[in-house]
Amino acid sequence: MRQTKNVGIFAALLAGLAMMAAAATPAAAYKVFVSNEKENTVSVIDSETLAVVHTIKTGARPRGITLTKDTKWLLVCTSDDNRIEVFDSKTYEHVKNLPSGPDPELFAFHPSGNPLYIANEDDNLVTVVDIHSDKILVEIPVGVEPEGMGMSPDGKVLVNTSETTNMAHFINTETNEIFDNVLVDTRPRVAEFTADGSQVWVSSEIGGTVTVLEAATRKQLAKIKFEIQGITPDAIQPVGVRMTKDGKWAFVALGPSNRVAIVDAKTFEVVKYVLVGQRVWQLALTPDDKLLFTTNGTSNDVTVIDVNRQRAVKSIKVGRYPWGVVAAPF
Repeated sequence: MRQTKNVGIFAALLAGLAMMAAAATPAAAYKVFVSNEKENTVSVIDSETLAVVHTIKTGARPRGITLTKDTKWLLVCTSDDNRIEVFDSKTYEHVKNLPSGPDPELFAFHPSGNPLYIANEDDNLVTVVDIHSDKILVEIPVGVEPEGMGMSPDGKVLVNTSETTNMAHFINTETNEIFDNVLVDTRPRVAEFTADGSQVWVSSEIGGTVTVLEAATRKQLAKIKFEIQGITPDAIQPVGVRMTKDGKWAFVALGPSNRVAIVDAKTFEVVKYVLVGQRVWQLALTPDDKLLFTTNGTSNDVTVIDVNRQRAVKSIKVGRYPWGVVAAPF
């Protein structure tokens, strides 16, 4: 009896120590970079303190923003300067500029880390750039006003959306040629692959929908529509789309409705709308999928959403007209 009792006490002690160790383990810390379109800056936010810790000066009209595969470099589309600016993500020092073609807006890396694919809104091209040699490799003609850039996880397919042509263009990254054009709703803005590469989600700003396509066949699997009580349909404008790595949740920024839709990514049903700042545009999840950051263009702030609790937890003031956002480890 005494031995059984001692074993039970020892087991309880171990369990208690494990809980204490888990509680003592600090949450992962991330830097969140936000491009401010009308201030020519990038705000750097600490994901632990949820405060701006640094401001990087950039060229004119910074919009798309991303990181290299090793997260050492931060890349910014400075649209009015017709170039990609590269910064050290640790020191924030300017490293170099990359050629881009006119008016770069969004871009995507090949999963290998190179090359970079850039949407050039003014000349209806996707420009492919080697980030090490700083040279343009090829220019791919696409539809009118290209913007969205979704790269498949295996790197074989790039999906570009053209706002005026209302299409998603499927591009073979080996041949740099379009092999399919899919008509979607009016003014498509973002293309996002699911983590397993089986689907592409395309947001249509004026159409007010998200079209879910089967990547292999390009056939429509679902059309997600949004209805918010007290908000007129013309104010519900889907733009940014992000999904958790486990494939459970999708988040859609709904523009002037000032809401982010939380969508069950398996059933395609909207389960909740979260009130955020004004004209929510782009979204970024922290690498651990615990926090979602939204750029709110006309309220000049970023809303932080707790993914597990599905609620906004803080608003952070940044520069004027925050546009793009990306997160990386400290």
